[in-house]
Amino acid sequence: MLLRVHRYLTAAFALGASLCMAAIFLIVLINSLRRYFMGRSWPWGEELPVYLAIYGVMFGISMAVMQERHIAFRILTDFLSPRLQRMTALAVDLMTVAVGIILARSGLLLIESRGARDASGLVTTMRGLSRDFDMPWIAQLGTLGPWQFALVIGGVMLSIAACIQFLTRLFTPAPEVTP
Repeated sequence: MLLRVHRYLTAAFALGASLCMAAIFLIVLINSLRRYFMGRSWPWGEELPVYLAIYGVMFGISMAVMQERHIAFRILTDFLSPRLQRMTALAVDLMTVAVGIILARSGLLLIESRGARDASGLVTTMRGLSRDFDMPWIAQLGTLGPWQFALVIGGVMLSIAACIQFLTRLFTPAPEVTP
């Protein structure tokens, strides 16, 4: 059961990162072609890829934790016995859960203090779309709040990934070491 959850979460994080990167590619490509052939680009085409990249990174770090492909300084732990290496890895997983919680909390505080500020490249377009489609909620996408929310989502995903990794490591028997 735990391995299935591990596999599905890894796939979900990979899908999120992939969709963000594909959207960035398409926006930059289309905006570049518009600038080249039409002499003008979309005003939001410069700023939106930056925000999508932040979301993509948040999905990517969560996937990296699940796959244990994150940056690790193993110069000291490689000299430890396998039992101590495992205990250190479990401690790191718990610390990563804490870091994810702190990141999510920091994101919420950032939104609270600056989330209503206009996202300069998006605000005019989003207000126009909000008027055109008579959907007031679209105007909120022209503020920084929805884009700063990436930190909250990233923190939650990181905490979940580290928690699942901790449980997987805890309940998976350690490999036997042969002398």
